[in-house]
Amino acid sequence: MKNRDINTTLSLESYLGKFIKVKIDRPLASRHPEHGFVYCLNYGFIPDTVSGDGEEIDAYVVGEFEAVEAYEGYVVAVIKRKNDVEDKLVVCKEKRKYSKEQIAALVEFQERFFETEIQMLQN
Repeated sequence: MKNRDINTTLSLESYLGKFIKVKIDRPLASRHPEHGFVYCLNYGFIPDTVSGDGEEIDAYVVGEFEAVEAYEGYVVAVIKRKNDVEDKLVVCKEKRKYSKEQIAALVEFQERFFETEIQMLQN
């Protein structure tokens, strides 16, 4: 197992509003290796972190319309999965560009399989 420098009990909500770097391992228009659906967004992880599934914390990138290998932006939302151990971050260049409803529509391609709640920065 890799050396990870983050406390695994850290709440993902603590990332809200923070500027982070995301390594993209499933770029826009790529296919999921097991389930076969196509990624409508760039999707990746924050290196050297630990999520509920024991892997790095995953992040959706919104507002980027080309496949990228890495991305830097603000955490604008946390997708809390009520029926899974792994929550997700949503990252964008602008903090308040998207509403909860817009984010829900953008991540629906994967999150439709889960019961979720979206938490966002307060105004």
